[in-house]
Formats: sequence, structure tokens, C-alpha cells
Amino acid sequence: MRFDLTDLRLFLHVAETGSITAGAERSAMALASASARIRGMEDALGIPLLERGRRGARPTPAGRAVVHHARLVLNQLERMRGELNEYARGLKGHVRLLSNTAAINEFLPDALAVFLAANPNIDIDLEERASHAIVEAVAAGLADLGVVADMVDLGGLEIRPFRSDRLVLVVAKDHPLAAQPSVAFADILDEPFVGLSSGSALQEYLNAHAARAGRSLSFRVRVRGPVALCRVVERGVGIGVIPETAALRAAESSAIQVVSLSDSWAPRLLVLCARRFDDLSAHARRLVDELTAPAPSNPVFPD
Repeated sequence: MRFDLTDLRLFLHVAETGSITAGAERSAMALASASARIRGMEDALGIPLLERGRRGARPTPAGRAVVHHARLVLNQLERMRGELNEYARGLKGHVRLLSNTAAINEFLPDALAVFLAANPNIDIDLEERASHAIVEAVAAGLADLGVVADMVDLGGLEIRPFRSDRLVLVVAKDHPLAAQPSVAFADILDEPFVGLSSGSALQEYLNAHAARAGRSLSFRVRVRGPVALCRVVERGVGIGVIPETAALRAAESSAIQVVSLSDSWAPRLLVLCARRFDDLSAHARRLVDELTAPAPSNPVFPD
């Protein structure tokens, strides 16, 4: 076997995206070249590494073994870069970070901006996913770090507190629910909803809770992000559920009312997760230190 680092990175990108085309794009490689490299890997091993179908490509059992070892090799390379970075400038480090909707919209932008400005030789590959999908990806070695709600099954992953988060209902000022101090999610399922766009981790989370109640949400429209959602809700189109931080900020400039959700799952602690923090590259460990440092305006633990 003569797999080089380009082969390993490409295969990881294909496994992460579930598509040879998307994996090639992430690797800055032509599709034909990417396909030829993967075929070459399969020919060298004498077994298929990907199951190809209409909906994309996913690793076979042998492919999952390649993913595991590729991640080990590339993580070790990142650790070497981090250690050498103290002696030589210009070495680029990469950290792959997955996050749920709340963190990616409310808490990560400022923290990552500070970190990236202070660490010009480190790039971050940030992607939004549902908490359960993040746990699976981190456990499988497809990401270095994840930010998830602590109510998800974290398996054997190590965690560190990140921020507190609470989901709330937003309605128009003249909506009948605006006068309520709090409501239960199950009691508002007959209302028309303004939802977040397909693929939103938060929307998947809410859809799952509706399904547990034996219902499904009825959407008037789906929009991209809490700001747009509040602007539509303000017009009386429907109601929405978003993180409290975003809701309170929107309420300063929009005619919306923020109503508490009485459900036990509404308050959430967001945590940073990894397979083992001590095994992370120096770049990733530096990012962990930045993200887990308490922020005065965003306490780590709920009051």
C-alpha cells in the first residue's frame, strides 16, 4: 500500500461529506482525480472502501478502518505541526469543529474570532450538525471537537462545559400566547410555526420532541437563522422556538414577545466534547482552552 497524505485527507473528506464530489471539492481536487485516487486505494487493497449509491457514498467496514487510521495519522501530523510551530513560522494547523445551532449562531462567532485573530496559523473547519450526529462523528474520529447539548447520549466521549442555553417561544406582540408567562411545547403544537431551514440542528431537535408527542410541526415557512425567524414572527405569520439569547436580542428591535417554555428540556448546558482531550493536537488543545474559558456575559452554568 502506498497511500499518501493526500489520499488519506481525501478519503476522510469523502467519509465526512458522504459524497465523492463534495469530498473532492473540500480537497480542492477535480472529481476525476479524486475518483481515480480512491479507485487506486481500492485496487491496492483489493477490496471496496466505499458503497456508492444515488444518495452518495459511505465507507464499507474496510473503509471505516481506513477512516480510523487516517484520522490517527493526520492527528499525529497536527500534533507535530503544533509542537514545531513554537520553532518555525508558516506551518498551518487545522481543527475540525462541529456545532449545534445554538452555539454556532450565538456563542461561537465571537469566541472563534478572538481565537483566529490571535492564532493566524490555525484554520478552523466549522460545520453545523445535530447534537447526536456530532457525537457520532467525534466518536468515529471524523471531527476533532464538537459542541453539543448535554442531554444527548455522549457515550464514552470526554466533555467540558461551554455555555448555558435556554430555548424559548417567540410570538407577535398581539398573539394570544403573548400574555402567557410560560407554555408547554405540547400545548402549542396546533399553532402554525415559522421554522428554521432544513438541515438546522435546532429544527431537527424540535421536530424530534414533536414526534415524541405523536405530532408533527406545521410550518408556514422556513427561514435561515433566528433573526429572519423573528422578523417573520413579528408579522403574525406564526410562532417559533429559538435560543433565549437570540430572542432577547431580537426583541430589542422587533415587535415580538418572548415566552418561557416549561419543558424540562428547554434549559440546556452546551458542552465541548472530544474522544480524549489529551490526545488532541496542540492547535486543538489551544482552541479548547479558548472556548472553555468562562465568559462574563455568557456563564458556563445556568443560574
